[in-house]
Amino acid sequence: MREDRPVAVTQSLETAVALDQLDASQVVRGEPRAGSAVLTALAGAEVGVWEMTAGAMTDIEVDEVFVVVEGDAELTVLVDGRPAESYALSPGSVCRLAAGTTTLWEVPRRLRKVYLSPSSPPTA
Repeated sequence: MREDRPVAVTQSLETAVALDQLDASQVVRGEPRAGSAVLTALAGAEVGVWEMTAGAMTDIEVDEVFVVVEGDAELTVLVDGRPAESYALSPGSVCRLAAGTTTLWEVPRRLRKVYLSPSSPPTA
């Protein structure tokens, strides 16, 4: 997105996202890949697109708010390695993640979200 204009529009479903192989310690099932593309900055926060392919992975989250724009997932909060709460995510779901939360992402097909984070890009 161009920040030198009063209005900037990006199609989040068409934004190119380079997908990387995940650390083996994060992979629970399948061969998921994930990546993000920064769109812009806003008041010290980063706005971007994140994508994950089918599979399951764990992650330790950063502070983030996101909106799912494509795909479905089951997001489970893990406490001491055990499931505590699960949430079904689908297009239109808005979610707030707190830094340090351990999560399990189970994705049956490509998941894409637009995120806002005051820190580095999310890994999940």
